[in-house]
Amino acid sequence: MAAPAVSVIVAAYNAMPYLTRCITSVAEQSIGQGELEVIVVDDGSTDGTAKELHRLAGLYPGLIKIFGQANSGGPSAPRNAGLDHARGQFVFFLDADDYLGPQALERMVAMAEKNGTDVVLGKMVGVGGREAPASMFRRDQPKTDVFSSRVYWTLNPMKLFRRDLLERHALRFPTDLSIGEDQLFVGPAYLNAAGISVLASYDCLYWVQREDEGNITLRTGGTEPRLTFLPRMVDMILENVPPGPGRDHLAHRHLTVEVQQLLEHLVHEPRQRQEKALARLAETLAPLWHEGLNDRLSAMARLRLHLVRHTMLDELLELVRFEEELAQSAVSTPVIVDGGHALARYPFLRDPDRAIPDHCYDVTAQLGVRHQVSRAELHGTTLHLAGHGYLHRVATEDVSTQLVLRERDTKQEYRLPVTHTMTPGLGADKDSGHYRYEKAGFEAAVDITTAADGSPLRDGLWDISLAIGAQGITREVRIGSKRTAAVSGKAATHIVGTTEALRAATLYTTHPHGNFTLDLGEKKHAVLPHLGLDDHVRWASDAPTELEFTGHCTLAARPDGALALALRNDQGDSASFPVSATHDTFVVRIPVDTLPAGLWHGELRIGDWTLPLPALPSSLTPAKWRRRALPWYAKPASGDDKAFALYTAKTDLLKAMTRRITS
Repeated sequence: MAAPAVSVIVAAYNAMPYLTRCITSVAEQSIGQGELEVIVVDDGSTDGTAKELHRLAGLYPGLIKIFGQANSGGPSAPRNAGLDHARGQFVFFLDADDYLGPQALERMVAMAEKNGTDVVLGKMVGVGGREAPASMFRRDQPKTDVFSSRVYWTLNPMKLFRRDLLERHALRFPTDLSIGEDQLFVGPAYLNAAGISVLASYDCLYWVQREDEGNITLRTGGTEPRLTFLPRMVDMILENVPPGPGRDHLAHRHLTVEVQQLLEHLVHEPRQRQEKALARLAETLAPLWHEGLNDRLSAMARLRLHLVRHTMLDELLELVRFEEELAQSAVSTPVIVDGGHALARYPFLRDPDRAIPDHCYDVTAQLGVRHQVSRAELHGTTLHLAGHGYLHRVATEDVSTQLVLRERDTKQEYRLPVTHTMTPGLGADKDSGHYRYEKAGFEAAVDITTAADGSPLRDGLWDISLAIGAQGITREVRIGSKRTAAVSGKAATHIVGTTEALRAATLYTTHPHGNFTLDLGEKKHAVLPHLGLDDHVRWASDAPTELEFTGHCTLAARPDGALALALRNDQGDSASFPVSATHDTFVVRIPVDTLPAGLWHGELRIGDWTLPLPALPSSLTPAKWRRRALPWYAKPASGDDKAFALYTAKTDLLKAMTRRITS
């Protein structure tokens, strides 16, 4: 019997009524039942789990394998049992409370096969109030690793694993832990994987919060179980990852997530247990933590770790209470600005009795940058921008905001002054009105002919940013993603006149972030697609010697008279007929009775951009007129039916009379 593509392993304990949806979501996967096996290990359930499993097995014959065992007290033993029976090329662990999106397994298997990866993370969606991991699912990542992505921030086992990886490294869930067992399975799998994929563009796993909060992955037991598994995770990192940025990347997760969670349990324990737990935690973290990690950590995390390292129990308990109040507050923590740094007013800031270093409070790099564009438009060679920008919690005093133009490929940049404008009342709708930003507005007029230190900006993609500054602190941010309803983000291509020549300039917003960029020189936005001529050319109904062309021009702007039909003949003569467009369409006429004799060719022209005129229909009747009492005519030139060719000449009277006589 051929091995299935995926073995789905479900550990079930008193899983009703969630189990039905879970198993059904697997059985109805788009990958097809022929590519699946479902292994359910009933871990001593006492509700209707066993009965429902046998009903589902009858509903999906040959798909579901049921194994029963005495209750083990956790998910490790049933998952291990399921893994021992698995035959699939891949394994997916699914809790009985959760369920899959219809195409989840097909998409994850395809991603693993295409990229040769051993682990695939499918996007998780929280259900019923359960908060799902999110930071690693911002975009698809076909092939990454544990050090250059955020995958380590989700260590639950609800992922697709190549079974060969698990067997080669004898990976199983430890059965002596009540929590954290998944970390000791997934962590080594990540480290030994040939590659990791992230499927963020499809909702793969629905992570359910049970009404009775009985999820096996949510069971907790204070600080003790955390202080049991955390040292083993630290040892795993120390043994497998050498000192350096890679180890620091993994340490970051444990120094933040695990520490915060443990301290939340610590506050509920007796004093003697708190003291012992804190001492053990400080000892556990010592090999991972060092000063070089500070730049990776938030100020709150730095403060926590400082207090842990120095076993400052009372201060830690006060900090946990402060964090709980902060989480419920609608007002962000105030800051003080000193020497170009913003320090959060967390507990014990510059308390001489504690002597905690300022860097534990430094939130300069974490300051939120808030901005909005209220004007963004090109007029001639000048780009006009207006809006506001400020640093959250930093009053708009000593404002030093500048506009930044940076060419995307060369990184060449120019910093240009802005006019600072008043913004009365700004900030009143946030933080319960605790902070106001009265001088956060800006206006800028950027002339592309002088913006490069008095010279023209070169062709390129010029990304537009604000360097928002106040009180000696500056943060740079791309602008455009937040704009008023009146400001369009649609690309608008202009032809602008300079002293040298006409130039193409397109103001547009990037996808998907929606920030403004100025495209000079058609790097992404070509001019010619904005021009078009209809194939049907005819004599004007009210002027039989005027050749009429119709077309369209969707350029946002162009200099007056720059767009024209340009003609030239084989005698060196030329003629130009300006185009006036109305509502993106135009009609232009060529009075052929003004043209010198010759064979004429032509094009629609604006600066150096040209579009050939359509061929004249061979059925077009000649136009006739008199010039200085002599007969003239114009007609399509013979032998050229693919390009515009018009022949104008004075009628040869002798030939005309001869033809009339002979006819």
